[in-house]
Amino acid sequence: MKRDARYIFVTGGVVSSLGKGIVAASLGKLLQSRGYSVTIQKFDPYINVDPGTLNPYEHGECYVSEDGHEADLDLGHYERFLDIRTSKDNNVTSGRIYQNVIQRERKGDFLGKTVQVVPHITDEIKRNVKRLGVTGKYDFVITEIGGTVGDIESLPFLESVRQLKWELEDKCMVVHLTYVPYIKAAGEVKTKPTQHSVKQLQEEGIQPDMLVLRTEMKLDESILTKVALFCNVPKRAVVQSYDVPSIYEVPLVMQEQNADEVLLRKFGMEVGPKPEMEDWKAFIDLKNKATEEIKIGLVGKYVELPDAYKSIDESLQQTAIYNGRKLKLIRLQSEELSEDNIAHALEGIDGVIVAPGFGQRGTEGKLVALKYCREHNLPTLGICLGMQMMVVEGARNVLGLEGANSSEMEPNTAYPVIDLMDDQKSVVNLGGTMRLGAYDCHLKEGSKVVEAYGKLDIRERHRHRYEFNSKYEEAFEAAGFALTGKNPDSGLVEVIERPDLDWYIGVQFHPEYSSTLLHPHPLFMSFIQASIKHSEK
Repeated sequence: MKRDARYIFVTGGVVSSLGKGIVAASLGKLLQSRGYSVTIQKFDPYINVDPGTLNPYEHGECYVSEDGHEADLDLGHYERFLDIRTSKDNNVTSGRIYQNVIQRERKGDFLGKTVQVVPHITDEIKRNVKRLGVTGKYDFVITEIGGTVGDIESLPFLESVRQLKWELEDKCMVVHLTYVPYIKAAGEVKTKPTQHSVKQLQEEGIQPDMLVLRTEMKLDESILTKVALFCNVPKRAVVQSYDVPSIYEVPLVMQEQNADEVLLRKFGMEVGPKPEMEDWKAFIDLKNKATEEIKIGLVGKYVELPDAYKSIDESLQQTAIYNGRKLKLIRLQSEELSEDNIAHALEGIDGVIVAPGFGQRGTEGKLVALKYCREHNLPTLGICLGMQMMVVEGARNVLGLEGANSSEMEPNTAYPVIDLMDDQKSVVNLGGTMRLGAYDCHLKEGSKVVEAYGKLDIRERHRHRYEFNSKYEEAFEAAGFALTGKNPDSGLVEVIERPDLDWYIGVQFHPEYSSTLLHPHPLFMSFIQASIKHSEK
């Protein structure tokens, strides 16, 4: 059945980092729980063509879709909340919009015309907004507009939203998220920033249909009435998103305030009974009942910024809760780890994740951590660069190959146990040219990784340029390592483990991208279970 899509835009005001992605995903979850088909997309106003070359300190983790698109981390929230798979059509930047228009101009598509922001850039934005809607697969397309109302770079996107509201009439609405600050000295909350933010939006020709007020505490009815009055929004369409212990409680907070009913009524659709959301509530119940802690060490070089490893954090949170534990994540800056302090740094830790990344910085600390974990039989999961460092550590300290390294870190190493793929050696442009997206992997019978997955053939997402050097396969297997996962087409090694240890596995792919709240990733489940066993010894 071909579906007639409705479009919901989520904009933000006052300050950034209010959680537009969480609100968009929560609204999508509520509509999905009513049986509707929902997808969410993110439009980012920066000029980068994609976030693939951005430092995680700038923008948090780079998320990868199954079709190999490097995307904003909010797509991870969309997938985790809605249990869906996103694609390159779910994340578009200003850079990609301008690149498309300029390429068309160079080809002569606009011959004789002056190319302008309106209509050419705005038309390209609108085409991208509707790309998912016109497939006939979705009842709702939720579009999150990055940045804050008032930003210069957001203006073409807001103008496109204004035009779409006019073109689509009753099939389009705008949800505006703003911040309501609490002034401690005065002992009161202030609605003026919200009023100004809505006024700015109105100046762009957009009247919001629904307001979500981001706040630290629950607001009085009088505040909601005041905001509704001064912002020209119906009282029932003013919803608050106050602080809760977990982002996964936000959909329930929204449901309590009938946010999904407001959306459906706006579109003239039947409301029907309120969904039970039993699976979701069961997860929250498990989370609230968990009292015993599981301590996991995350070794990486971006640990100061929690968003840099967002998908790993969430995968660990989910799987810890499903195993009846509260996660205590110990973030360990790999640059600060050494032989002298590693025993103290990992004291009392039940399991270790060695994080992905790029470049030389912090790699020696990862090697120190991996040596300690291997020698002390501490459950360990190496992801991407973490797996590659497992190989380097094994080559140096088990195979006795002094100075072994990845050619990414040391191009002239005598033992390049991790090396550049042949098809990467001629690559000049860095953006979007890695091994990206989902690839097949065949697992070895009897291995720990097969035990975790419960099947021999898997498909996981990649984001890397360097691979295990196949010249060293025999040497590693002779030294007690098991190469338990390979790509069936290329023969590239995807998984390495130590069968003699309780749980010591490295994977070239990123399992964290595929873990969702209702379907936590089996590899993380197995890792957490091994860590719990270790803690009980």
